[in-house]
Amino acid sequence: MELQRVALIGAGAIGAYFIEGLTDRPGRSFAIIADGERKERLRRDGVRINGRVYRDNILEPEEFGTADLVLVCVKYHALRGTLPVIRALTGEHTVVMVPMNGIDSEEIVAEAVGTGHIVYSLMRISSARKGNVIEFDHKYTGGLYFGERDCQEKTERIAAIERLFEGTSVRLNFMEDIMSDIWTKYCLNIAYNLPQAIIGAGYLSYFDSEHMGYLCRTLENEVRAVAARKGIHIRRLKNKRDTCPAATRFSTLQDLDAGRHTEIDMFAGVLMEKAREEDVSVPCTEMVYHVIRAMEEKNDGKFKY
Repeated sequence: MELQRVALIGAGAIGAYFIEGLTDRPGRSFAIIADGERKERLRRDGVRINGRVYRDNILEPEEFGTADLVLVCVKYHALRGTLPVIRALTGEHTVVMVPMNGIDSEEIVAEAVGTGHIVYSLMRISSARKGNVIEFDHKYTGGLYFGERDCQEKTERIAAIERLFEGTSVRLNFMEDIMSDIWTKYCLNIAYNLPQAIIGAGYLSYFDSEHMGYLCRTLENEVRAVAARKGIHIRRLKNKRDTCPAATRFSTLQDLDAGRHTEIDMFAGVLMEKAREEDVSVPCTEMVYHVIRAMEEKNDGKFKY
């Protein structure tokens, strides 16, 4: 099995990592999938990644055809809208990876193509985005973490993914228990991504403020309580003072800074839904959810009285 034809949906912070890694890969066909105004904008303006502008290989799904690998890297609120595109790119043997934040992105994509096409994955990347300019720091970027659900062994398609990225700038990490890793990353995001978005402070605030520390620990414990009911083990969170630069602002705060809507539904919204299914109380998560939604409304101008 070889992955020769790779289609990327989404040219944001996560997609940029693959654009940089795969654009110049010899012997492979790689394209960013877009249509309509977005296709024209990408062809005209491109996306600037770590100083280089990429504007080639922008194709509509019909132009590209069936892919061997589909990488889905869109914003959570746009995911359902991409399902027809994912379906159009997926053939009998296509592998689909959805290395987005959250815990239910693969479930949503499986509605379109079935679970058999999906290799589970997540990204650990330190990045900042302003418009079409994306910068990420390789020093603090772990890369792509991936594996088969309920299988600890390297399958044929896992080996094919490793061969595809061999010799590129994409860092690979095969995980024997990928579901544990996805929930651990999800826990990290809720505990460290959300409180700073409310306060508007950099990463070190979690270590310099007992109040930020309290919010962080309380949210972490609520995620762990839901995961435990589902029989999923969340590993110890390894964030330390030197894990990220002091002023690092994670994705939710970056979105609010830029006046964009956040992915709070993917983070707190989904946890609240899973908590209701398991009859677990998550009051801190509920409060944070409504505070950030109100901040989005403020950015939208709703409170200009």
